Amino acid sequence: MSKELLSLKPARLWYYFTEILKIPRPSKKEEKIISYLLDFGKKHKLETIQDEVGNILIRKQATSGMENRKVVTLQSHMDMVCEKNSDKVFDFDNDPIEAWIDNEWVKAKGTTLGADDGIGIAAQLALLESDSTSHGPIECLFTVDEETGLTGAFGLKPGFLKGEILLNLDSEDDGQLFIGCAGGKDTVATLQFSFENSKQESTSYSLSISGLLGGHSGDDIQRGRGNANKILNRMLWYAGKNHGLRLTEFNGGNLRNAIAREAYALVTIPSENIAPFETYISSISKLIKAEFKITEPDLEINLSRIDSLEKVIDKSSQDKLLNALYSCPHGVIAWSAEIENFVETSTNLASVKFSDSKIEITTSQRSSVESAKDDIGNMVASVFNLINADVMHTDGYPGWKPNPDSEIVALTSALYRKLFNMDPEVLAIHAGLECGLIGDVYPNMDMISYGPTIKGAHSPDERLKIDTVKKFWDLTIEVLKNIPEKK
Repeated sequence: MSKELLSLKPARLWYYFTEILKIPRPSKKEEKIISYLLDFGKKHKLETIQDEVGNILIRKQATSGMENRKVVTLQSHMDMVCEKNSDKVFDFDNDPIEAWIDNEWVKAKGTTLGADDGIGIAAQLALLESDSTSHGPIECLFTVDEETGLTGAFGLKPGFLKGEILLNLDSEDDGQLFIGCAGGKDTVATLQFSFENSKQESTSYSLSISGLLGGHSGDDIQRGRGNANKILNRMLWYAGKNHGLRLTEFNGGNLRNAIAREAYALVTIPSENIAPFETYISSISKLIKAEFKITEPDLEINLSRIDSLEKVIDKSSQDKLLNALYSCPHGVIAWSAEIENFVETSTNLASVKFSDSKIEITTSQRSSVESAKDDIGNMVASVFNLINADVMHTDGYPGWKPNPDSEIVALTSALYRKLFNMDPEVLAIHAGLECGLIGDVYPNMDMISYGPTIKGAHSPDERLKIDTVKKFWDLTIEVLKNIPEKK
């Protein structure tokens, strides 16, 4: 359990991380963590402000002799991605995260851990509490709803922050300092359908995909992992064309910024086609597992007979859906010609959800080139326009353009090298960060993003590498000690 974490160093950072694990904080439901932060500021007699969208800002005065240093804003987001394994009974609105130590990693039992970005929050609270750390004037910004809408960053107003330098604590690879990120948008299609009676002489089945790694649609999109929606649709499409498959339900994926890990469909097959259908599923399952044997070694494809389904969706809607999902692009669209091994543009077929009379398909697009982001969004939209679905784009968010003359990047790089006797990588990230939106409101703010190593973010495989947390803390302390004076 999370009590194990209290033996780790630095002690106060891990203390606050264990506290955060106890506090439910789904996106758009941050009331409990907001209350905790407000109480923390009041308890420590620090200036604490909440803006109209829910962001919290806590300020701390400089330590003696550091009053003339530039003001630093440290920033993380309050919310966490709430994903769990299908067999895990868990209520993200009320239950504490069940963390445990597995050798060099901290993990959660069957759910996301929330180190993204709970570890950033913990570092900020430990700094605000500390009376032994030298620093100039600092302010800690905690934003709401980063994971599903960037609502907090979108809602920032000029004049709320005083910082000249921003330390974004929301990156996930020790040894990497990020100086730019992709922009993103969502494209959502809605298809109406009607139900009709299924044939009496038919057998009903559940077909499911599970065991995939999933992951972050920015950080992991280039890893060749399977998308449960694409794999399931591939099988349904063929069986619909060749075995008379009729579809009652298709549900896969959950979050716009996570690669779909699990999906299932409820279907019927005419009685005369039962044998060839079951033979097909057995053979294609072996082929698909062979295709993904390196990137998805735990892929499971399960077919089971179920009680008779009385209704199926109309044939026209079924054909439109399965054809569109097959055509819909997913994965890396373009690699950068300027930065080696850097994804420029991608799209994620995130989720397919059935309700009483409509199907909602959510996709997300990312690119470090604004025009390319719009182009891939339009490409996805065109697929669903062909089936006469209603298609809408979100407003999206801007990318963060790298600043080659950044003072804070040069300082942080030099201090990383000094502390750990190795050069950090300085690079851009394909995932979205709030820096782009913050930079829109505060264009003169000098920014960098870094953090400890987190693997499997946005999935129940999320894990936090223990030894990198101390490095993350030590680097932050050293950076704050060496912030330059105001000009």
